[in-house]
Amino acid sequence: MKVELTDDLDTCLTLRRTVFIEEQGVPEAEEIDDLDDQAQHLLGWQDGVAVATARIFLNDGVGKVGRVCVLAQARGTGAGAAIMRGAIDALRAQGAAKVKLSSQCYAIPFYEKLGFLAYGPEYPDAGIPHRDMVLEL
Repeated sequence: MKVELTDDLDTCLTLRRTVFIEEQGVPEAEEIDDLDDQAQHLLGWQDGVAVATARIFLNDGVGKVGRVCVLAQARGTGAGAAIMRGAIDALRAQGAAKVKLSSQCYAIPFYEKLGFLAYGPEYPDAGIPHRDMVLEL
């Protein structure tokens, strides 16, 4: 899978709408926010089709990955790991010493396989249980 930083926010939002709003029932007002204008965005491509996205931020050496999603037809193909490796690599290249994210609880084992460690209590985000996770680079 090809992963790249992109300025194509419309395609990223289309993927996020499909996964978060339509599949998971996240309210649009919570999914699409003003942070999209401040973030860098990544797209993952399989056979010329955008199937995964994530957004990243870097503040004081700490990277944050968010809005990670993979279309249903690409799940189980390595697309999720590829988009995450792309995000981690981009943040590392920009000087991040660690990367944080907020994981839906069911996805914690996925992020653990990438080296992330869960910490802190479970909390609701858009009505979905989450926990914070961190990866030291």
